[in-house]
Amino acid sequence: MLSGEFEEENEEHWIAVSDLMSGLMMLFLLIAVMYLVIVERKNDEIERIVVLYEDLREELYQDLLAEFADDLPLWGSELGEDLKFRFTNTELLFEEGQSSLKAEFSSILSDFFPRYMAILNSEKYRDDILEVRIEGHTSSAWSFANDSDDAYMRNMALSQERTRTTLGFIFGLESVEHEKDWLRERLTANGLSSSQLIMADNGEEDAERSRRVEFVVVTDAETRLSTILQEIK
Repeated sequence: MLSGEFEEENEEHWIAVSDLMSGLMMLFLLIAVMYLVIVERKNDEIERIVVLYEDLREELYQDLLAEFADDLPLWGSELGEDLKFRFTNTELLFEEGQSSLKAEFSSILSDFFPRYMAILNSEKYRDDILEVRIEGHTSSAWSFANDSDDAYMRNMALSQERTRTTLGFIFGLESVEHEKDWLRERLTANGLSSSQLIMADNGEEDAERSRRVEFVVVTDAETRLSTILQEIK
């Protein structure tokens, strides 16, 4: 009798464990399905943002190009489809090893920046512009540097000082006085030393073009995409 009762209790025990395992499997399956649904929705959102960003970037590129096409060769500058406005004519920018703007670059900035701002801060784009970066870049060389690390750090200090000088000059322009609030929220100065060299076709450093100042537009699409990717992870 006791043996029968033990077998019955044992059977009921395994039935309970089996029911528990089945329940857990259903729970895990539900979680997996929900995760897949979330990922699919996030992928759809990423695709939508990418399409909007590409459209925005193309429209902004075309508007900037239409505005500055005639000026680019005169200023020794370039406009990339990545929305980087690049000034590379070192003879017009700064004296070697110095951070003070040359008169030629001051004149260029006085003409360039108000027109640049008029496009970025227009009703068409202002809500999508997260940041406008002034980036200072150098070559990897530095006369009489102890080693490559010393050259890098000296160039870092120089590139940072040059971007601050450029930023200060821009903030002093009367033509953008009415845009100061917008600029304070978005305009930044970033010295990058030789971290982003421009390479020649032969794979070697193009020292002249590496010494440059760039204006870089960052839209809120990058932040939104980053947030979504972090959520998926």
